[in-house]
This record gives sequence, C-alpha cells and structure tokens, in this order.
Amino acid sequence: MNRSSLALVNLRAVVILIVLAFHSVLPYLASLPPSPYPFDSAPYLWLAFPIIDSRRWFGFDLFCAWQDVGLMSLMFFLSGLFVPSSLASKGSRKFLSDRLLRIGLPMVLAVIFLAPLAYYAAYRTTARDPGLRAYWQDWLALPFWPCGPQWFLGQLLALTVLAAAVHQFAPGWDQRLVRLVAFPGGNPVRFLAVLVTVSALAYIPLMLAYSPFAWVSIGPIAFQPSRPLHYLVYFLAGVVVGTYGLDRGLLDCNGILARHWMAWLAAAIAGFLLWATPTSATLADWSGAPLIAKFAAGIGFVVACATSCLCSLAICLRFAHWRTWAFDSLSDNAYRIYLIHYVFAVWLQYALLGTDLFAIGKATIVFSGTLIISWSIAAAMAGALPVSRLNATICGIRQHMKTELTLDRK
Repeated sequence: MNRSSLALVNLRAVVILIVLAFHSVLPYLASLPPSPYPFDSAPYLWLAFPIIDSRRWFGFDLFCAWQDVGLMSLMFFLSGLFVPSSLASKGSRKFLSDRLLRIGLPMVLAVIFLAPLAYYAAYRTTARDPGLRAYWQDWLALPFWPCGPQWFLGQLLALTVLAAAVHQFAPGWDQRLVRLVAFPGGNPVRFLAVLVTVSALAYIPLMLAYSPFAWVSIGPIAFQPSRPLHYLVYFLAGVVVGTYGLDRGLLDCNGILARHWMAWLAAAIAGFLLWATPTSATLADWSGAPLIAKFAAGIGFVVACATSCLCSLAICLRFAHWRTWAFDSLSDNAYRIYLIHYVFAVWLQYALLGTDLFAIGKATIVFSGTLIISWSIAAAMAGALPVSRLNATICGIRQHMKTELTLDRK
C-alpha cells in the first residue's frame, strides 16, 4: 500500500472506535431526562437512548454533538471513495450483486435478530412485565420494526443501487461529475467551498421543512428526512475524490490538506461552534424558533460537517500512514464490529445501572467491554468460512463433479 491508502485504512479503524465510543456514552449525557423513555409511546425516543443512567457528564454531550454533526457525513464520504474503482473492475451487475450480498444480507439479519435483542434491555427499564412474551407482543405492536444503527446500511445500500444503475446506463458518469463540479484537485479550500454550497442546497430546504431532529420510521427503514440528500452529496463527494485518485489531490500525504492539519483542526472547532450556537437556541422549540436562527443552524451544520470531514482526513493523512496489527485488524473487522456491537453496548449499560460508579467510569467499562467482545467475535467470524471462501469451495465442488462425470463417460 502507498501512504495514502495506509492512512485511509487507519482512518477506518479510527471511525469504528468513534462509533463504539459514541454509542457507549449515550446513557450518560447531561441533557437527558431523569427517567427512561416509555417503550410504547411516540415519539419512541428510546430508539436513540435505550438506556438512561442517573450518572451524567456534560463532556459527553459535547462529544456526541460533534460526532452527530461530522461522523456520519465522513462515513458516507469514505463509502463513496472506492466506488469508482470497484465499478470499473467489476461492472454494474457484479458490483451490485457483491454489495447486496455484503451489505444487504447482513443488514437484514441484524435488523431481524440483533435489533430486538439489543432493545430488550431498553424495554426492561420501563416495562411492568419484563418477560420475553410480553416484550415480543409489545414489539410487534409497534408501528415499525426498529433497526438500530443499521439505518446507515439501509441508506448506504440505496446509494449503492443508485451508483450501479447510473454506471450501467451512463458509463463514465463519475468522470463527468468531476468536470461538472470543477473538482479543485489538491486545493482543499476550493473543495470546501463547493462542498458547503452543494450540501447547503441539499440540506437547508429539507431542514426547514422537517426540522433537523425529526426521524421517520417505515417498517425496518429509518432515516432523518432532513439529511438523505446531504448524505448523497457526501457519498458523491467521495466518488469524485476517488475518481480523481486515492493518492493525489486531497488524499496526497504531502499535499496541502495534510500539511495544514492544524488549520483544519481549528476550522473544525470553529465550524462546530458555528453550528452549536444557533442550534442551542432552537433546541427547546424548533417550530417556534425564528427563521433566522433556523437558517443559521442550517448553515452552521453544513460548515461543521465539511470542516470536520476535512479535518479528519488531514490528521490521518499527516500522521496515520503507518502499519500496526491492531489497526489493521480493526480496519478489516470494522464492518462486522459495526453490525454486532450495539447489542453488547446496550446490555453493558443496562448491567451497570445499579452500580455506584461515576459517568466516565461507566462509559469506560462499556466502551472497553463492547470493543473487546465485538472485536473478538468479528475476528472469529472472519475466520469462519467467509463468503469469498464459501464461493471458492462451491466452485471447487462443481469443478470436481464435472471432472468425475467426464471420467465416468470416458
């Protein structure tokens, strides 16, 4: 691997660590109410906060707010980076079939089996009858099927289908997209300006129409109606950067972005403050907030997302172009960890409800336990006949049968 590729591998490991940390500290936010959310009453806020603990620390509020702004945009950006090379090497049909097998099937299994298992802990905190039979009845009575963190995979799968369809019917679309946005190559400031402008046009109208805090659940699909187009912009931004090259332009370890990582860190902090200040004024009553405050919150959001994303890239490109076993393993197992970690995080939080520990101590235990358990299981799953090995085995069996039939005929 070149240095840029190593940095991206390590960035994927960092991202999964942040995801686990984000879900580990949720019960300990200072802004949460004193008691858990009821399981059978709208707006079903237990979906976001399954466990609510009495121990709190405001620092976790700042951490989660920052990650809510920048982390998901970065994940969609990274998801789009390798789409052009995959489409070019596999073609639309092979690319789509591989993604359906890799993303769609595990997502369905996780939603069907792991989501009910994870949220059973949330149910037990408020239910009069915490038994499994009562839980299953109340679960089926919900007007939707909770999917947990797998909402990300649902939207990613939709973007994958879109990319495959466009590649099938409009070959070379990624190159035309690069020319359309006049991709600035190695100039991160111009890239920031284009990204902020396009994402503002995609995000702010929907934010004003639906609010930035609303969620919609339809069956097993969940999404924020203000953000689908925003995530599409970041996915396409990843496609543009990936088309231009994974070791040049923005992703050059010796480029402008990496060399000025401190400036981008300062820009990310400033962008977060630009979003947090007006958002705090609208948080209590979004519908009654002044339009100028809503608009300022929307501008702050798109600036914070863009600066946070570029800051993450700059720091990893500058410092993370090395190899260690731990980060290689985390990166290789990141997807499997994402699929299964939520169950362990929620149940560890539930187990610690009655303990007399401070918030940071509980969060540390939850994070460490979730990381160790999910990482171990994910690594074991990787060695337990993965799909590629299974396909090779099936092909080998078929070839052997053909050979045997040919010999029998002779």
